[in-house]
Amino acid sequence: MPRHPVDELRNIVLVGHGATGKTSLADLMLYKAGVNKRIGSPDEGTSLLDIDEDEKQRHHSITSHICHFEHENARINLIDAPGMPDFVGQVIGALHAAETVLITINAPHGIEVNTRKSFQHAGNRGLARFLVVNKCDGENVDLPGLLEQIREQFGNACAFMTIPLGTGAEIHGVLDTVHLPEQIPVDAAIDPRQAHQQVLDAAVEANEELMLRYLDGEQLSPAEIDCAIRKAIVAGTLIPVFCTAVKSDIGVTELMDGIARYAPSPAQLKRHVLKEGKDLVIDPDPNGPLVAQVVKTRIDPFVSRISYLRIFSGTLKKDSNIHVVGTKKTIKIHQLMDVQGGQYEAVDEAIAGNLAAVVKVDELHTGDTISDGSDSITTPPMAFPRPMFGLAVEPKSRADQAKISNALHKIEEEDPTFKVHREEQTHEMVIEGMSELHLQLIQNRLHNREKVDVLIHQPKIAYRETVNGSAEGSYRHKKQSGGSGQFAEVHLRVSHCPAGIDPETYFVKDRFESLRSYHYDPAINFCFVDRVSGGSVPNQYIPAVEKGIREKMTQGVIAGCQVQDVVVELFFGKDHPVDSNETAFRIAASTCFKELFLQAKPALLEPIMQLEITVPNSRIGDVTGDLNTRRGRMEGMEEVPGGFTMIHAKAPLSEVMTYARSLSSMTGGHGSFTMEFGHYELVPPNEQQKIIAAASTNGHSSNGHAT
Repeated sequence: MPRHPVDELRNIVLVGHGATGKTSLADLMLYKAGVNKRIGSPDEGTSLLDIDEDEKQRHHSITSHICHFEHENARINLIDAPGMPDFVGQVIGALHAAETVLITINAPHGIEVNTRKSFQHAGNRGLARFLVVNKCDGENVDLPGLLEQIREQFGNACAFMTIPLGTGAEIHGVLDTVHLPEQIPVDAAIDPRQAHQQVLDAAVEANEELMLRYLDGEQLSPAEIDCAIRKAIVAGTLIPVFCTAVKSDIGVTELMDGIARYAPSPAQLKRHVLKEGKDLVIDPDPNGPLVAQVVKTRIDPFVSRISYLRIFSGTLKKDSNIHVVGTKKTIKIHQLMDVQGGQYEAVDEAIAGNLAAVVKVDELHTGDTISDGSDSITTPPMAFPRPMFGLAVEPKSRADQAKISNALHKIEEEDPTFKVHREEQTHEMVIEGMSELHLQLIQNRLHNREKVDVLIHQPKIAYRETVNGSAEGSYRHKKQSGGSGQFAEVHLRVSHCPAGIDPETYFVKDRFESLRSYHYDPAINFCFVDRVSGGSVPNQYIPAVEKGIREKMTQGVIAGCQVQDVVVELFFGKDHPVDSNETAFRIAASTCFKELFLQAKPALLEPIMQLEITVPNSRIGDVTGDLNTRRGRMEGMEEVPGGFTMIHAKAPLSEVMTYARSLSSMTGGHGSFTMEFGHYELVPPNEQQKIIAAASTNGHSSNGHAT
């Protein structure tokens, strides 16, 4: 890795909607810079960057890939990020590694869903933004209309710095609007002088002295204009727009020139870190203290674990010891790599502002901060969206069963938007991702890389059981089969336990006669109350009574679901000096609880989810109408920037299991939502009977009915 000073480094992320030509653009830049001897093509499976088998088969990026090239004395580190919203986790990680974001736009299609989202993500990170209008040689391209749409959506800071000469298939080059030639071509797609004026207006806005001179009519020198452009890009008052036609190799050299000349170096757009909890701007000094962040993790079948790092300060050297901030771990870096797509070259060091990779360091995870020993500085945390689409997964064979947990854990390490957990109540392993496509690709990766095959299906809903009334009764367990038998009799009362109680003030003698003690479980709002008097149940058997009740609560009574929100009082019983034991009292308590539960107006509870749904204003009626059909309840709305509205609502989990697919269909892919568990509510009677009938079909039966 040639050592470039910090001011010669450019860290760029390519983002945008799918099929806008990001990877083709990156491949062409690598070719023009002499990295590749031929132009790679994602469509032909020859891209230097799309190296995964799934990417080659589908002809689009699934994960982010890092490469670099030299241009005009600058080292340009380029991260090609996926364009589909299903893989947004890769984009977020990449944004933490860069100062500049290139957002590609498909000229014939205009601004699409992920164009807008990428623009917002970059703005939220405070990064410099370039827009790249690609496929300008396509049919029916309305460049003046697109310029109007861009400025309407993204603001007047957007200004064309190159414009096409010719239209459609007749495009033969681009014109630099920053430094206009004396003879302006007549076939420019938009007015060059207007574009030049817009560039200057945006550029001088970040420099008050220059603005005054400009407004006074003074002619600015080319050097002053270039300097003003660089400052304005950092300040956000200028968002340069470059036009390209990658397949025709038009406008790409000019874009590379623009990146080298105008994109900020790490020294020009310094990053914020936290020092002892307080915000701090860190200086990218190669001689400063080491501060770096893991921006991506990859599990490679040949190289093993690869951790990609952005160095913010100091110099990371091969064979050095590093400290993982927030832990007591000190680890040695044996191998340090420069990354070029799927190729890795060993290097001795990586300085502040640069990117590098380390291999076979299991202690590093995406988002970790590393230092040379201090815990005082941490990099900003990476905020990944919570996955909203879940499927239950099980191994296809016994051989798969032995490997599935480790295989899923590897993928979870690579992909921060993929989660795995086991549902305690349903005993299912559930995988969660951003979409159906996301999980389909996870399944492919399990098969192709990990050699694990799985079966998937909709996960079961974690319903709960409770009672709306109360019942009191007894049960005698008696068994004699030669020798010592079994005998136990318990008298119980089962009743509803209100939510939100204070156990210390609720479980008192005024409410529970002869109260001796109680055991309260806040996780399921359950209380076992000991009201035994006169020693009718010996003390050594009372824990067995509670154990029997809890076992039956876990098994469920009417539908095989966990019981919650109940109080069980033990107030009398009988024992036998020879035949009584813990097992007998456990069985008696379990059976008595079941019988009383069925008498105490049993009912089913369902999980209610809290939703925040962001939709275009034009689709509010469609979305709210659909929510009504899902037993949803509106709780409010608020306007958000960009012509969108956020809807706050609640709905049963059973009604929104596949909501991601439905919302995408209703909003043309422009809608998004978050969902988290809120609370449990009673299931409507007609729905309860369906659930109980299904549970009975699957092997769980009871002798009672829910109310």
